[in-house]
Amino acid sequence: MSHNTWVHRVVRPALRPLARSPVTPNHITCLRLLAGLSAAAAFAQGDDLWRNVGAGIFVISFLLDRADGELARLKRAHSALGHRLDLLSDGLSNSLALFGLGVGLRDGDFGTWAIAMGGAAGLAVAGAFAMIVRMETLEGRQRAAELPSVAGFDPDDAMLLVPAFVWLGLGDLLLLLAAAGAPLFCAVFALVLRRRLSDGGARGQEEPARVPSDSPGGRDIGSANDGRQ
Repeated sequence: MSHNTWVHRVVRPALRPLARSPVTPNHITCLRLLAGLSAAAAFAQGDDLWRNVGAGIFVISFLLDRADGELARLKRAHSALGHRLDLLSDGLSNSLALFGLGVGLRDGDFGTWAIAMGGAAGLAVAGAFAMIVRMETLEGRQRAAELPSVAGFDPDDAMLLVPAFVWLGLGDLLLLLAAAGAPLFCAVFALVLRRRLSDGGARGQEEPARVPSDSPGGRDIGSANDGRQ
C-alpha cells in the first residue's frame, strides 16, 4: 500500500514536530487501538448520539493508523514487533467496529439479525488480516500481501465509509453492505493471495534463493518501512 495517500498527506504535517520527541510509533499504534476499541463500544450503545460519537472516534483511530507509519518513517524506527502490533490493532479496531455497529443496530430494521450481520462482517475483516499475517509468514517478508493504491486511496480507506454512513443516518444500509461486501472481499482476497503464493512457488523453482533479511548483508524493503501504512 502507498505511503503517500491523501490520508497520509493529512496527518504528515502534525507528525513532524514529534520526529525528535520521545513519542514512538508504537505509542501511536497503542493509542490507535484504544481509540478503535472505544469507537466499537460507542457504536454498540444503540442510540444515535453514541453512534455519532463513535463515528468521530473511529475517524481519529483511522488517522492514528496512518500516523504510526508516518512517524516510523520520520524517526527511522523500524521493527518487526511494530509491524505486527500495527496489524493487530488494525484487525481488532476494524472488525470490532463492525460488530459493535451490528450490536448497536439491534433495534433497527434488521432486529437482532443485526448482531449476526455485524459479526459476519467483523469476522470477514479479521479473516483478511489473518491471511495477511499468513502470507507474510510464508513469504518471509513484510507487506507481502499488500494491494495497490488507486488515485491516492488504499483499499482499506473504504473503512472511512463507516463514519460517513453513520453521520448520514444510514447505519442499517451500511450494515447490510458490510455484511454482504466484507465476506465477498475476504473471499476474493483469499483467491488473490493463493494465486500469489502459486506464482511465487513457481518463480522460486527457477530463481536462486534470496539472502534472508536477518542475515549479514541482507535487507528487506518491507522491514525498512516498518510495514506500517
